[in-house]
Amino acid sequence: MEASKHYVHLDELMDAVGRRLAAITQAEWGIITNGCAAALTHATAASIAGTDPEKLQRVPDLTGLKNEVIAPRHSRNVYDHAIRMLGVKIIEVDSLAELERAFNPRTAMVMILASPAADREPLSTQTVCRVAAQHNVPVIVDAAAEILTIPNKHLLAGATMVAYSGGKCLRGPQAAGLLLGRKDIVQAAWLHSAPHHAFGRSLKVGKEEIMGMLAAVEAWVKRDYQAEFRTWESWLADIAKAVESVPGVTTQVRQPNSLSNHAPTLTIRWDAAKIGVSGRELEKYAYDNDPRIVLGSASGDMGSSEPSTIGIQPYMMMPGEHKLVAQRLQALLSKPPKIDRAPKPAGPNANIDGQWQLSIQYSRGSATHHLVFEQSEAKLAGTHRGDITSGELRGNVEGPQVTFNSRHRYEGTMLTYAFTGKLDGDKLSGTVNMGEYGNAQWTAQRVQYGANNRRRPGPSPALS
Repeated sequence: MEASKHYVHLDELMDAVGRRLAAITQAEWGIITNGCAAALTHATAASIAGTDPEKLQRVPDLTGLKNEVIAPRHSRNVYDHAIRMLGVKIIEVDSLAELERAFNPRTAMVMILASPAADREPLSTQTVCRVAAQHNVPVIVDAAAEILTIPNKHLLAGATMVAYSGGKCLRGPQAAGLLLGRKDIVQAAWLHSAPHHAFGRSLKVGKEEIMGMLAAVEAWVKRDYQAEFRTWESWLADIAKAVESVPGVTTQVRQPNSLSNHAPTLTIRWDAAKIGVSGRELEKYAYDNDPRIVLGSASGDMGSSEPSTIGIQPYMMMPGEHKLVAQRLQALLSKPPKIDRAPKPAGPNANIDGQWQLSIQYSRGSATHHLVFEQSEAKLAGTHRGDITSGELRGNVEGPQVTFNSRHRYEGTMLTYAFTGKLDGDKLSGTVNMGEYGNAQWTAQRVQYGANNRRRPGPSPALS
């Protein structure tokens, strides 16, 4: 609030903040960024161009510059787009031998995602950092959702830099992040950020976020974590007591097993057939209605032999909200809401076996994909091929109704498609949900070959 009332020289401000962050965290230096993803981008730019003004201006034209980043396969994730946006190629490695062979004069950096996998050999953080040090290549650890350890776990393991999200465990501004590590390269990362006129100019962190994030780090070292955990556990106990008053509902509290999202989790379990609502139905209903409750790890469908479950993490709740959650879940489980379950279509299942040309009409733009279905009674398997990605599909047919899902990997990202539609002659049409990318309309035309209209066979995964 106070920071918004004053104009400051941002280089001078960040220099003072860097010294203070170093004193608090025991890292050599620190800067505040516009989120953890921005920290990854600035660190990559610094690893490529250093502080050479000509190189700063050339990025993302990497001609003649280092243009590769090594990452263990277990570290690939959707957020490494923040690294790829510089134009670098990410080299995946899956063994120590692959890691050692991957280093060459084009290697700019190594990226590791903080996770339980990063603590295990053969590619633990410590091992990867040791090999990278032999080649004088910097290593950054993406620890976005982790608690901040002092002295820093990842820097002690040999990492050059470590990046955190401001708005997760640190409870800082949502539009802020933290980059800690070796002084020369962290200071170089700042030069790639606004107010400087380089690639990261658009990833501007304002003085308000800078001071808010520093305040969050200051508060971090004063927090009573044991008291915080006891409070969270008491909230989960109240929720558990409320839902267990419904016959057939059981609960279990699991303690965290990693530094990410470090909080206890309550799992609520029941038999959907006996209660009258499934885990996935309850999750959707609680999200779509007032008061909105966002539940996690929901599983279980009506008619399934598997139990229904939902998960609750308390560390994003504000005081008193657990009471609302307890009351709401107890009410929904004791008197389940009416769920609109479409009746099973009458008549024989449609035959959609074969190849289809798929057209997807996005809210802006369109694409032509290809589908290969292999049908066994009501079950579907096959392949969904896009412009540059492809993935296996799985689904079902009920009368003329068709549902199927596919997952396509691109770099560290997994693109998901959930199709629902209906057969009319040799044409399928319906809606596809693409997760965070919204919904689109789709149609598919059966591919015909030759005068006798025989379909060309195509490879597809075996039904399981």
